[in-house]
Amino acid sequence: MTARHEITLSDLMPVAEYGKIRAVKRKELAARKKNRRVDVGPHVTFYFENYDTMWSQVHEMLYIEKGGEEQAKEELKAYNPLVPNGRELVATFMVEIDDPERRKRVLGQLGGVEETAFLMIGGERVAARPEEDQDRTTAEGKASSVQFVHFPLSDAQARSLKAEGTQVIVGLGHEHYNHMAVVSERVRAELAGDVD
Repeated sequence: MTARHEITLSDLMPVAEYGKIRAVKRKELAARKKNRRVDVGPHVTFYFENYDTMWSQVHEMLYIEKGGEEQAKEELKAYNPLVPNGRELVATFMVEIDDPERRKRVLGQLGGVEETAFLMIGGERVAARPEEDQDRTTAEGKASSVQFVHFPLSDAQARSLKAEGTQVIVGLGHEHYNHMAVVSERVRAELAGDVD
């Protein structure tokens, strides 16, 4: 099955219809998302996005805000860039620290962290390309706690990602946050479905 790469207005359900299946959809997606997340170091979690995660996000925004077709168009404009294009993986990564003072202090040292994200697929390094919708590091060098990155893959890297048993590593190489995590085979198999 080929992954879908864009959500269109015709893909969206009426809010009332979505409301009827919302609990089931959220439960299904929560189970699937367990195979789309990777903890990197003590404070960062990568959440790999795809058509289904973004379809759900758009529906949740419409369900909560009930902004109709105009809102739907804006949500598609905001979230479609996070649907992988068939030759990339896309991730949201979050710096998750409960204590507000500690979070502020850590984020103050992590300016540009999004520029240091990478994958290793079968020993080959893939540098992240941060989402270009806005600068996520302030002029003072403070990073946002939420970052969006794309990992563009060559044809060979995509084939390698799809091969059972290929080692995949996710990491950040920032001077104040230098951590890596080996992706489980279960997660690798799930992410392989994002590439054509």
